[in-house]
Amino acid sequence: MLIHSAPRLAILFSQMPRATERFASSLSGATSIVAPETVKIEGVSKLSTARKFGVAARVATQMATQSAKRSRTLSAMWSAVKATARSFGHVLHMLWLEVIGTLFLAMAGIGGIALVREYVKYQGHRATAGRIVVAVLFTLTFAWFGVSSFWRVRQKSRGAR
Repeated sequence: MLIHSAPRLAILFSQMPRATERFASSLSGATSIVAPETVKIEGVSKLSTARKFGVAARVATQMATQSAKRSRTLSAMWSAVKATARSFGHVLHMLWLEVIGTLFLAMAGIGGIALVREYVKYQGHRATAGRIVVAVLFTLTFAWFGVSSFWRVRQKSRGAR
């Protein structure tokens, strides 16, 4: 492998300019690392249309925010929006707790059905006591999660009054 690549390296090195040519200065006799023709870089890169719109939107938002801070009407409207959002957030959180509590109680009900089924099997000597213990723990855990979720809803609704 190394023997076959030696002629290629010799060709590459023969085509490469000498160090004095590569580092020759284009101005005032000082040496530079880069060849003079590579120094020609555009001063400003072209901005995309999306970036221009983003800058314009940011400036417009800042101007609107500054004028809104000075306007009593916009300040009052903003306060109303915040109060409404807070109220909706509170109600949605309580709804979330109730939905989750219902799901947990439904799962506890399914666990209760499984508990009865395993108990019948246990009476017929077709299941072990370990399966009944697992069904009891599952049912009690999910029942606790469901009931505690509804308790949290009740506490939050009392605290809001």
